[in-house]
Amino acid sequence: MEKIAALPRPELLQVADSVARDKGIDREEVLEAMEQAIQKAGRSKYGHEHDIRAHIDRRTGEIKLARHLEVVETVENEATQVPLDKARRRKADAVLGESLVDPLPPIDFGRIAAQTAKQVIVQRVRDAERQRQFDEYKDRTGEISNGLVKRVEFGNVVVDLGRAEALLRRDELIPRETFRTGDRVRAYIYDVRAEQRGPQIFLSRTHPQFMAKLFAQEVPEIYDGIIEIKAVARDPGSRAKIAVLSNDSGIDPVGACVGMRGSRVQAVVAELQGEKIDIIQWSGDPATFIVNALAPAEVAKVVLDEESRRIEVVVPDDQLSLAIGRRGQNVRLASQLTGWDIDILTEAEESERRTEEFRTRSNLFIEALDVDDVIAHLLVTEGFTTVEEVAFVPLEDLGDIEGFDEDVANELQQRARVFLEELNERNDQRRRELGVADDLAAIEGLTTGMMVRLGEKDVKTLDDLGDLASDELIEIVGKDALTEEQANAVIMAARAHWFEGDEAPAVEDEAGDPEDGAEAKA
Repeated sequence: MEKIAALPRPELLQVADSVARDKGIDREEVLEAMEQAIQKAGRSKYGHEHDIRAHIDRRTGEIKLARHLEVVETVENEATQVPLDKARRRKADAVLGESLVDPLPPIDFGRIAAQTAKQVIVQRVRDAERQRQFDEYKDRTGEISNGLVKRVEFGNVVVDLGRAEALLRRDELIPRETFRTGDRVRAYIYDVRAEQRGPQIFLSRTHPQFMAKLFAQEVPEIYDGIIEIKAVARDPGSRAKIAVLSNDSGIDPVGACVGMRGSRVQAVVAELQGEKIDIIQWSGDPATFIVNALAPAEVAKVVLDEESRRIEVVVPDDQLSLAIGRRGQNVRLASQLTGWDIDILTEAEESERRTEEFRTRSNLFIEALDVDDVIAHLLVTEGFTTVEEVAFVPLEDLGDIEGFDEDVANELQQRARVFLEELNERNDQRRRELGVADDLAAIEGLTTGMMVRLGEKDVKTLDDLGDLASDELIEIVGKDALTEEQANAVIMAARAHWFEGDEAPAVEDEAGDPEDGAEAKA
């Protein structure tokens, strides 16, 4: 590098070609780096205050060095600017904004100048190489890449991808998996970042999509789009579940992924260090999909709560351990795969719970409506769960119950309404004793029973209620009393007076009457 000035000019272009080829970057970028290095050396010789520029002829390799002066009306910097009248003495048609070029003699690189030029070129070439690596890999996120292990640092594996280095962190390795220098590794590119020290490429062998991409490589139908991978859940190195759907009714997606004698799935299992894989038929019906996801366990019954995305699964007693899996693995993976919270009960537990619910609801009707257990049992069997339902259901719905006539239905409804009125009066009295403000009673959606529970938790004013979050309100009044949307509406109603108090003084202040403003605020 110290002999740049002595190089034959065409040889300078050969050096640029060689560097561009070795580093995999554009020849023009190398030549620009050389120009920048030469002009830096020129400024060191002639003065840093001057605007000195270098140019390398792209055809002959000739180096031209020149000082540029900008033509201006008023000179602020004599080193880089020249007044218009003086410029026109040198060039008759000079105009404002134009640059006058003064050629400079070629410079011989001394040791210091050559070292400086070398540093500039190396840095520019390194920056260009980093940018090339980032541009090449930024759009490859989500692909599988093959490489060789370059070194292992504290469990983290540095992988040589050929034209870049990537990092496979210890927590992205399959448990009990080890690599040595020179080993071939296949991994999933999950992130590419442009950082100060250069592009950082992050690999993973535990990412769920790594397994999905491996199946796409092994199963042509997935690559062709005939079979779709809808969801993946993994416990890396132990077990995984993958849900697949066929867009061709003539092709079984599970069978295609398993392959002849399991050849396709075994290829993926081998790459994942023996990870057991359950291949599941995807379904648009949540209940069917969840039942499939819990395989190999058999399911007797499911009860869905779509609002909270929770499902209750009832399994035979002898299937409980299989459904839950070792350390809850099977149900956990099924939950990740489907996106639903799954509660598992045995048939015996479900029966016991149903019996307890039946007894509790029957006792409620016996006490509230002053009826015998036969009538209470009939109401529970027909699906009635609260006294409110009995009080306000259409009369014919009660009359249609076997053994009930119109008179019985009418009497039951009257008793239910009387009970609710008395309960409302007791709750209202209790609310007043607790010191719950009357303006809480005006909020739509709050019952007297809810206000009693709020008072018992020391929530007694609109401000107290407005300070609550929706989940706190639901926890106080009961999970079945309000939905999240209703709870938010109640809280916003309690906060309404905060905004009313702020708006009034602002209008009065604009009118310029401070007394009126204070009165409005009060």
